Amino acid sequence: MTQLNGTSVTPNSRSESCPLKVLVVGAGIGGLTAAIALRKQGHDIFEQSRLATETGAALHLAPNANGILRRLGICAEEFGANTFERLTEYTASGKVERSMELSEGHKLWQHKWLLAHRIDLYNKLKSVATNAEDGRPAIPLRTSSRVVSVDAEAAHITLENGAHYEGDVILGADGVHSITRRAVPGGDIKPFCSGKSAFRFLVSKQAALDDPVTAPLVKHPGELCMWYGTDRRIVMYPTSNNSVLNFVVIHPEAESADQAADGWDQSGNLDKMLQIFSSFDPTILKLLAKADPESVKVWKLLDMESIPTWHFGRLALLGDAAHPFLPHQGQGAGIAIEDAASLAVILPQGTPVEEIPERLQLYHEIRYERASQVQEYSRILGEDRTDGKELDMYGFVNFNCGHDEWDNSTQKLREWTWKRIPNPYWRMPIAFGPMPGPRQTHLGVPRDGTKSTFTTASIKFKTSRTVLQNLFPPGRRGWRFTSPGTVAYASFAKTTLNKMEWLGGSGYSHIGLYIHGVEYVKKDGSSVKGTYLPILFESLTDPIVSGREELGMPKLYTSIDVYRRATSYRIRTGWQGALWGNFLLEDLVEVDPSSESGGLSGEADAGMLAYKYIPKSGRANKNVPAEEHAVWDPFSEATPKPSPKRVYTTKKASFQIDALDWEQLPTLHHIISRLAEVPVYEVVGAKLVEGEGVPDVSGARPIE
Repeated sequence: MTQLNGTSVTPNSRSESCPLKVLVVGAGIGGLTAAIALRKQGHDIFEQSRLATETGAALHLAPNANGILRRLGICAEEFGANTFERLTEYTASGKVERSMELSEGHKLWQHKWLLAHRIDLYNKLKSVATNAEDGRPAIPLRTSSRVVSVDAEAAHITLENGAHYEGDVILGADGVHSITRRAVPGGDIKPFCSGKSAFRFLVSKQAALDDPVTAPLVKHPGELCMWYGTDRRIVMYPTSNNSVLNFVVIHPEAESADQAADGWDQSGNLDKMLQIFSSFDPTILKLLAKADPESVKVWKLLDMESIPTWHFGRLALLGDAAHPFLPHQGQGAGIAIEDAASLAVILPQGTPVEEIPERLQLYHEIRYERASQVQEYSRILGEDRTDGKELDMYGFVNFNCGHDEWDNSTQKLREWTWKRIPNPYWRMPIAFGPMPGPRQTHLGVPRDGTKSTFTTASIKFKTSRTVLQNLFPPGRRGWRFTSPGTVAYASFAKTTLNKMEWLGGSGYSHIGLYIHGVEYVKKDGSSVKGTYLPILFESLTDPIVSGREELGMPKLYTSIDVYRRATSYRIRTGWQGALWGNFLLEDLVEVDPSSESGGLSGEADAGMLAYKYIPKSGRANKNVPAEEHAVWDPFSEATPKPSPKRVYTTKKASFQIDALDWEQLPTLHHIISRLAEVPVYEVVGAKLVEGEGVPDVSGARPIE
């Protein structure tokens, strides 16, 4: 189990602690985040990057990304990220189209929407990664040579200098011009220019405030401003504790084609930028002119066709290597951070190497649709403003920010684990996964009842068939006694179970009325013969619920108290202090276990007959079953077989049933009063059987 900021992540219950050797190709924001998150999961990380620096200016840490960083112990406010507090949009001429204060609206999200300096975030991630933390060693960051080839199936990488590294899994985080992407089927494609380029640079906010002309544009802290032309726009927002203004100045690529390149760090020309935006408001142009000409960079905004899959063998892609983003939502880094979180979740400590390809397929299934959708929103927002089309900005923001990839991937991993269980038991509440019970664990591992113990006390008596047959399911065909006589036999049998694996080694008791010599005639005329169980009382909730829902047994609660002495055995049953049953076996004599036979019903029956009825929900559906059928549990299929160790018999046994009234038995009176009606012509015999091996009743099933 991994503990991250108070969140316990236990997607499976594997006990293995062997770490994976993870090779991370690329040491940008996505690669470093993945390395940090996977190290927290207990793995050994080796990171390879041609460069050990980050370029660019500022970025958004929207709630979906900021929340993940905080889980990893990284608080962006500590290195200067400031809150996004206001949005103002202008026309190219400087007219305000709308201005919105966002602080109140952003309370919708658990985590703040921050504006951070990209290099500050990178340096923090690099510092965390390359220093030991929580007993885990520093992550070695190799920058000597670039990767030239990847063996995705063997998880091997080769560097330009001939060095060769082997791991258990490779993460390709090597950006838009990814080498690792070529190792993925369909990944040998190149990014292309979207038709736009962007100038990027920083300006001191104080310089803008000192100029009375530009000061009104920057007076609000945390304000993102946008100036829109038809086919170009200016984006400005503050970072570094509101001390620096970040600019992204987007325009048709052809207008700066002689300067732009595919990378982030291509020097641009300030005068050229001012010329391209010469039709814009002079006030914003004056603010642009405050840029240090040496700091102005220009780069082509690259897009790429979607690749069919992000993984192959033991290689997975993340970030721009898988899905390069246009900058129009500020979600590129955020989605890369989400990718990293998802990989950390689906590869917890104890992940078997042989499961890695399947788990990377799961990663693809978790991330592909969401990342593609956010990617498409960014394309839409970057389109030229030519037709006045209204965009669903709130819908885009809600989709982006209303998501926690750690929580989402944790649930998807759980569901993946559950689907791998060959025959899971699903019972309410299903939100928590398959239900553990008497027959198997939460993960479907069969229970072992061979060492569980039972003590069964039974009293067999002669009684009236015509009274007992009134306890058959009313109005349901097929039920009858094998004998036409008016005399029948039944037993009250109480069993105490102990050393039950599924109950943590503890146990419980049950007592029921077992009616012998009954058969159920099927629609084809054949019949099933056995002992009919109209009611079984149990002293613990867990077996009542599992037995009713999984098996169809007619179980209800009652208290069961046992008093055992040297030669006697007394059972008292009740509800909330109201005692309704008293059963007594006296003068018990031990006999050879091989001389007596009988199961938990007290007799050597062929099996158990019962009737399952589950009502349909809803006031309008009273008296409408959701499920009903006769149930058969053949004792020949009992697993494990019960093994009697000691047997005691007696002829001196008795029982009394007190129906009480509705006030004393408000939920049971209708049942206990019927049991009290059953006459006792003669006690035929009684016995006490102690043994080992408790059947799990897994053979119980519908008869037809």
